[in-house]
Amino acid sequence: MRTSTGLNARRCFPLLALVVLGAILSGCAGTEEEENAMLRDVTTAYETAQRSMQNQNYRRAIQIYEALQARFPFSDLSKQIQLELMYAYYKSHRQEQAIDAADTFMRENPTHPRVDYALYIKALAYFERDPGFLERWFNKDIENRPPRDGELSFSLLKRLVERYPASPYAEDARQRMVFLKNRLAAYENTVAQYYLERGAYVAAINRAKGALEEYNGANSNHESLVIMIEAYEELGMTKLAADARQVLESNFPNEG
Repeated sequence: MRTSTGLNARRCFPLLALVVLGAILSGCAGTEEEENAMLRDVTTAYETAQRSMQNQNYRRAIQIYEALQARFPFSDLSKQIQLELMYAYYKSHRQEQAIDAADTFMRENPTHPRVDYALYIKALAYFERDPGFLERWFNKDIENRPPRDGELSFSLLKRLVERYPASPYAEDARQRMVFLKNRLAAYENTVAQYYLERGAYVAAINRAKGALEEYNGANSNHESLVIMIEAYEELGMTKLAADARQVLESNFPNEG
């Protein structure tokens, strides 16, 4: 699975448009004369930000992009700056700001050809905001710790694939959806098993059934059916138990 993506959204800025405030380059190495020379060069700010990104100096890149955004809030450059900035936030693990920047871009530019990119960055921010939710289930109240970020990421990736199937980010979105589908279905089964062991059979059935319906094709669908069968049998609902068993045997003949 790819864990990062290049910025297809990057485009060259019109050269004469990049007039940058002195504050943009504050903190850069070099003398005041060098900074003034950079200010006279209309391409310097953008090139500096790009080099900062390449060198993984995301903090510096963000400073420059934020200054550019403040300087040109209504110019043709503003959309490209927003795209650059949301990616820089994402790479610097400032997930909330990446999400906010993506939301702002999509709200202000609903028909822009790069909406798919903003949607993708937002999905990635949720995807990586709490990557260890599965490992933290044990010895905790799982009812109060749902994998909300994973659910949001899955929903956003699904929207991206459905609305923009030809997007350059669609294939990576599909791969991440498979990963999330398996994790989220496993979580639902863990909750269903928790209910089953405590005699809350209806709740167990609902969670296991939900996992089957929402995450069809997950590698734990077999477990969902097993939970449903046991819960139905405990409730004396033999017909429904038999139906679930038939589905299990039909789809998982070697695991019944």
